[in-house]
Amino acid sequence: MNLQRSAADEAFRVRVREFFARDYPRDILEKVRAGQRLTRDDHVRSQKALQSRGWFAVTWPAQFGGPGFTAWQRYLFDEELERAGVPNIMPMAVIYLGPVLMAFGTPEQQQRWLPDILESRALWAQGYSEPEAGSDLASLGLQAQRDGEDYVLNGTKIWTTQAHWADWMFCLVRTSRGARKQEGISFICVDMRTPGVRVHPLITMNGSHELNRVSFEDVRVPLANRVGDEGQGWHYANFLLQHERLSYAHIGRRKADVAELRRLAAAIESRNGCRLLDEPLFAARLASLEIEIAVLEVAVLRALVGNVDSKAVAMLKIKCTECAQHVTELYLEAAGPGMSPYPQRETADWAEGLRGVAPFGPVWTDAYLFDRAQTIYGGTTEIQKNILWRSLER
Repeated sequence: MNLQRSAADEAFRVRVREFFARDYPRDILEKVRAGQRLTRDDHVRSQKALQSRGWFAVTWPAQFGGPGFTAWQRYLFDEELERAGVPNIMPMAVIYLGPVLMAFGTPEQQQRWLPDILESRALWAQGYSEPEAGSDLASLGLQAQRDGEDYVLNGTKIWTTQAHWADWMFCLVRTSRGARKQEGISFICVDMRTPGVRVHPLITMNGSHELNRVSFEDVRVPLANRVGDEGQGWHYANFLLQHERLSYAHIGRRKADVAELRRLAAAIESRNGCRLLDEPLFAARLASLEIEIAVLEVAVLRALVGNVDSKAVAMLKIKCTECAQHVTELYLEAAGPGMSPYPQRETADWAEGLRGVAPFGPVWTDAYLFDRAQTIYGGTTEIQKNILWRSLER
């Protein structure tokens, strides 16, 4: 793999960096740096700012309104976005659903939904997991029975990220039962304003409202909202999961986080009276983490410029999400007693009551708690290891 970047690539990086320095909304960056939670409007404004340059749907081809980036440009863009501290793009519509619609949707569905995704006129949620079908997703039971020109949905989805903000949800539903659990699953899109759809908040252990339970009671959805063929939803779901699991890398974010941790550790006095950065065990863990990120960066680049198969995606899902957890763990070690306070972070002045505490402690305590889920959502680490094991059997 040739990792040499051309002069055109470097010029592209400079353009992107200048955009984030000059033209991206400053108040959003300040909220992120201050550790405040972002609102729905903040995320929409962020996405619209990116789209003002045509840089929102970075994975989309030009024919569907994307920038048509090369693999290098996509990587450089993501790296600069994360270096600047821009909040992660909400992936459900643009990263997960968009490619499915492009590959399997009808022209009418593409014209109906893709422009609204591109311009952030509609936000989407992903309806996969259920109370009895998490890691074993093929056991899902949300029923979708045909009634004339509609499906009638009854059942529940759970752990549904940002469903309380969503205008639409794409769902895996049970339209029939076959010899295998994977048979009889269909992929349909549901307007969240439809009568019978109810969203129930789930507050996570870091105090945030990210997740929800969504119930469906006699919800009527037109047959025209089914993507692809009836009963082929499992195939479309696996296509989507390839895109989802590769999106967890965030190498640029990890590099920026560790660089900041090295800077902080140089200014923190350890219990032994020297700089924390000079403590042998801490320094060794920090160096090991930097090496881990460098190795992952090469692996992600290989995946971007080559053919991504299930083995590579499973490996990256495991290692990238574990790396995110390693970063939060080392930040908490650096924070020391400052990791203990855990305030509500909904207001701008949330840090006022924490004088004398390392200011990054509560923010990284929050990240530590939330990132426990990284090795669960999108397919648990155990499921990814099963995928790798089965590939070796062949």
